[in-house]
Order: sequence, then structure tokens, then C-alpha cells
Amino acid sequence: MASARAARWIRGGIGVLVFLLLAEAAGRLGIISRSALPLTSAVLARTVLLAGSGRFIADLGATLESWAAGLAIASAAGIVLGVLLGSLPGVRTAAMAVVEFLRPIPSVALILLVSLLIGPGQRMSITLIVYGAIWPVLYNTIAGMDDVDPVAVQTHRAFGFSGLATIRMVALPSAAPFIATGIRLASAVAIILNIAAGYITGRISGPGIGAFIADASTGAGNTTLILAATVWAGILGLVLDLLLVAAQRRLLRWHHALYSSGEPAVTEVAA
Repeated sequence: MASARAARWIRGGIGVLVFLLLAEAAGRLGIISRSALPLTSAVLARTVLLAGSGRFIADLGATLESWAAGLAIASAAGIVLGVLLGSLPGVRTAAMAVVEFLRPIPSVALILLVSLLIGPGQRMSITLIVYGAIWPVLYNTIAGMDDVDPVAVQTHRAFGFSGLATIRMVALPSAAPFIATGIRLASAVAIILNIAAGYITGRISGPGIGAFIADASTGAGNTTLILAATVWAGILGLVLDLLLVAAQRRLLRWHHALYSSGEPAVTEVAA
């Protein structure tokens, strides 16, 4: 497993390197205008320099703070609601119409409403993150509850355990891989929404990478700076996803043992 994972990382690294070299060559040969897209080397150099910028580091930290708070709230609410809807068919039937109505509404469309209700600042960004990130957790939790073995549930209840005890001891462990997948999907949504809200509203939604990009876009010739900040956004998303995968592997060792032994993998549910 470790050697296969290392091989995937090597192949991925080679792919990224080839892409960067081709982009650099296209710029130097004039295939792509440097006025439209700066050289890859210039963008990467600016990316490194941003690591020493106190202002950018503050915005990066603010993005992390909003991501963590929004994802924590969305995960907690999504799991609780998912368990409720997944274990009570009557409640699920009554609530799904409202859920299906709210889910397609993009968070960015609610920026004005949220700013009026909550006011400007980081709370606005966190609220938008919670609204957009709750759906992957909710739907994957419901899918995990639907996937619980009914025989295991009935056996547990036959031994006199209450409904809550059965959910805690049988349903939640069984649904845990689905829930973990939902949280990973929600993590990406949280990063995207934070940056998008910051780019659209500037500093109104609080500091962050999106606000930094919005500030940079107001000046002429700042394309290199904008792309460098975008690279950091991609790096941040990748690192956070890797951390969540590592946590998932550590907390759900039994699931990965089954997967590596040839058992079917958990199917991701798109929200």
C-alpha cells in the first residue's frame, strides 16, 4: 500500500511538472501572450514571495479560520439532521421537499440577504460556508443510514437496546465512511465559498484569500499576483484534503482494511 501510494505521488508530481514546463514553454515561444498569462516561472516566484508577506499570511489565516468554523458547524448540523432524516422515515418524507428546495440555491446568491441579516465581517463568510457545505454531509449521512444492515439493527433491538443506543452503536459506525466522505466534499465547498465570497464582496465578508485577490484585481498589471494567490488557494485545498484523508484512515482503519482486502468501496454521494 505504501509503495503504491508513493508511486501515485510520483506520477502525479511528474504530471504537474510536465504541465508547468509546457506552460512555461508556451509563454516563452509566444504561443500564449505574456500580457494575457504571465510566465509560469514568474507566477511561481511570486507564490514563494507571498509566503513572506504579512498581509497575505493574515488573509490565509483568516481563510483557515473561516473554513474550520464553517466546516465544523456544517458537519455537526449535517450529521445530526442526516441521522434524524435517515432513521425517521416520516420526518424524512415531510422534510425532503424543503431540503430539495433549499439545496440548489447557490450560497453566493444569498450574500446580500446574509449581509443584511448578520452584517459584514467574518460571520457572514462563515454563514455562507455553513449553508453551502451542509449538503454533502447531510446527503452522505442519509445515504450511510440507508446502507446500515437492517439485520444488525433488528438483532441489536432484540437484545433490548434502545433506538438511540442502536443508532450510536450500530448505525453511526456503519455510516461513518459515508459521513467522512461528505465532510471531505464539504471541505472543498467551504474553501471555494470563502474565496468566492471574498472575491465578490471584498473586505465586506472579512479578510481572506478571496479579499486579497479582489484587492489585487483592482490594480493594473497584477495578474501575476492574482495567479500566485490562486496557487496558494489550490495548495491550501490540497493540504486540507490530505489532512482529512489521513484522519479518515486513522479513525476508520477497519474500513480501509476491508477496502484493501477487496471489499466494495463506499460510493460518494454528490450533493
